[in-house]
Amino acid sequence: MTRSQRPVDRDVDPRPAPSWAGVDATESDLGEPAVSPSWRGDVSAGVDAWTQRAERTARSGGPDDAAGADGASRPFGEARSSGRRGSRARGGSEGRRQGRSRSSAGQPPPDRAALGPEADPESVARTILLDQLTGRARSRKELGDKLAQREVPDEIATALLDRFEEVGLIDDEAFARLWVSSRGAGGGGSKSLARRALSQELRRKGVDDEVARTVLDEIDPDDEEQAARELVRKKLRSLSRVDDVTATRRLVGMLARKGYGSGLAFSVVKQELAASGRDEPDPLE
Repeated sequence: MTRSQRPVDRDVDPRPAPSWAGVDATESDLGEPAVSPSWRGDVSAGVDAWTQRAERTARSGGPDDAAGADGASRPFGEARSSGRRGSRARGGSEGRRQGRSRSSAGQPPPDRAALGPEADPESVARTILLDQLTGRARSRKELGDKLAQREVPDEIATALLDRFEEVGLIDDEAFARLWVSSRGAGGGGSKSLARRALSQELRRKGVDDEVARTVLDEIDPDDEEQAARELVRKKLRSLSRVDDVTATRRLVGMLARKGYGSGLAFSVVKQELAASGRDEPDPLE
């Protein structure tokens, strides 16, 4: 009987069995597939393995997501967690380095040639002094305080102040005269300060006491008295509705604040009240 005439066993499937089914697919001695009479593999185990692999691929987004660097597969949870840690670590350090490189690359180094040479402290201090002296005179102390405020070195400030004083740009005596003429009794302004008040202001400006005394001695006492009278007359216009006692107290207090002595103040107030039709009351009443 030839091979083609052999009876076919209807219980045997002539197709080769898949490898995952546990069937030995090698040929027998007769050249036919050697089929096991019963399934030697667990089909459900193979199906489960294939199904889990498909689910891991779908959740990871690609077939290589759960694989290591060498291509070997590893548990899905381990692959995701290690990838997350690795990306965070790389993102933290590399992100900081890239941020520093971008910030440094975005700001080119300054062009020192375009900026020009650094300013000379002496030239800066000289400019400050000239600006301060524009418009009105200032005392040496005022100018020195301004240079200190602008952080000019002390040695440079002293040298420049001495030089400006030598050429006459700084003159405390001339400054004191201008100050007295503008704010003193002879100025005719609303201030009309007396000697005592002017002396205090010149001391605050840094003028030497001897220089201030020399300038204040030039004030004419008659001019000072006349200035006091002018102040009392202007103030009386707003005191028409108060009694004489109140008016006297306010007028004397005003003159005292402007540096006038009490003797001169009471004398001027009495005379001006009488001239306006009002008598000065006795201060002891």
